[in-house]
Amino acid sequence: MKRFSDQTVIVTGASRGIGAATAIAFAGEGASVAINYRTDEAGAHQTRATIVANGGVAEVFQADVGLVADIDRLADSVKTTLGPVSILVNNAAMMQRSSFLDLSLDDFEAVWRTNVRGVFQLSQRVAADMVDRGEGGVIVHLSSILAKLAIANRTAYIASKGAIEGLTRAMALDLAPHGIRVNAVAPGLIATEALLGGMPDAELQASIQRHIPGGRFGRPEELMSAILFVASPEASYLNGAIIPVDAGLGSKEAGPA
Repeated sequence: MKRFSDQTVIVTGASRGIGAATAIAFAGEGASVAINYRTDEAGAHQTRATIVANGGVAEVFQADVGLVADIDRLADSVKTTLGPVSILVNNAAMMQRSSFLDLSLDDFEAVWRTNVRGVFQLSQRVAADMVDRGEGGVIVHLSSILAKLAIANRTAYIASKGAIEGLTRAMALDLAPHGIRVNAVAPGLIATEALLGGMPDAELQASIQRHIPGGRFGRPEELMSAILFVASPEASYLNGAIIPVDAGLGSKEAGPA
């Protein structure tokens, strides 16, 4: 039997990149997958088409996780269409590139709504259903190496990912008595469309990769493998953990050494 047979999984932000790779991987392991997207409808349907072509089960659900009403609608629609949720992967996030002094309160709050409040609200809704069923469950948050290593002009995003790591630990303690595990995976530099689009210069890419102990950007599939492990029965004693997937970048001393 496959690892996630007879389980329903929500993956937010699954129209491309890490989210799409994760959704496809869960389906390949037998899960029925709820593919959430905010605006990229074509990408979400492409993710579903890939899953269906390989014999998997998936449905597409539009919702902006930064909006309260959308989260309730998403949770209700998934439960009605695919059944009770066993695993939630909070992948959707908003990036904002401004220096601290230039960052407006509106932009800060927009990032916070999606990256923190939305994760809190959807997790709370899904966890409540898990508690009612009495069968436990798994919640996986996507953090970032930027929760640990700051770079310029990412104030709102960095703050949000720091909050996610605190939320992970707090949720894990409160939900453990109900058999619900909560962990986070913190990717380093993964070669997604978003990352590479922000640094189109080949020499810049090469320079950054030389700074990574592993010598290269990660692939979405490599991060996805960590997410699946954290959600799987093999990780049944893992709770409240932040798992770095960064080829050692988070452990490297700053500077030319």
